[in-house]
Amino acid sequence: MSEAVSGLERARSAGVAGFVVPATKLEDAAPAVAVAHQHDDVWAAVGFHPHEAKDCDDAAFAEIERLGEDDRVVAIGEAGLDYHYMHSPRDVQRDVFMRHIALAKRLDVPIIIHNRESTADLLELLATGEARGIRGILHSYTEDLETARKLIGWGHVISFSGIVTFRSAESLREVAKALPHDRVLIETDTPYLAPVPHRGKENEPAFVIRVAELLSNLWGTTVEEVAAQTTANFESVFSVRLPR
Repeated sequence: MSEAVSGLERARSAGVAGFVVPATKLEDAAPAVAVAHQHDDVWAAVGFHPHEAKDCDDAAFAEIERLGEDDRVVAIGEAGLDYHYMHSPRDVQRDVFMRHIALAKRLDVPIIIHNRESTADLLELLATGEARGIRGILHSYTEDLETARKLIGWGHVISFSGIVTFRSAESLREVAKALPHDRVLIETDTPYLAPVPHRGKENEPAFVIRVAELLSNLWGTTVEEVAAQTTANFESVFSVRLPR
């Protein structure tokens, strides 16, 4: 916990104003909520990452549902599909994702969506009647502009991680440049995907400033204006008010 606190302190010193800590499985859901209760600028999300979908039985999901009622939980997730490693079977991933969507709708909160090599199935599921009206955050977005525009048209927002700063990510930068600014979030995906110039290091929330700097260059504006816009987006998407 002390390392988590020091990471928060470094991030605050770098100008980061708010945090959502997403769970990826049952074991880290309650700790995420506990951290959120200790800090007025931290909130939590609870759910099963697609890698862990195989462990999301009825009893485990009932506990996620219980934690989802907590007033410091502002989203469901991280949930979704991942066909790269296939730690859980596709049909299980799809079923568990739809359970998360139903929970997010019931609680009237957004869902943090993971998608890797599974875009066709993801779009199919998000286009169903069961998913209509859900508000999603496409976490660590890496897909094309057409897909992003479709998702935004369905009411979702696009979140960029350190990947957008990578030398190989020119096409992703074109996506970030083209999107409406009020539909964009920035993130770290700690402890992964450290942005340039921190590649090779363990990522941490303080490094999100590097993503903001990249967006300021793409958008032809200042880092301060990017921070103001993404902060406003954060408050709107998660229905929170950051400490002033």
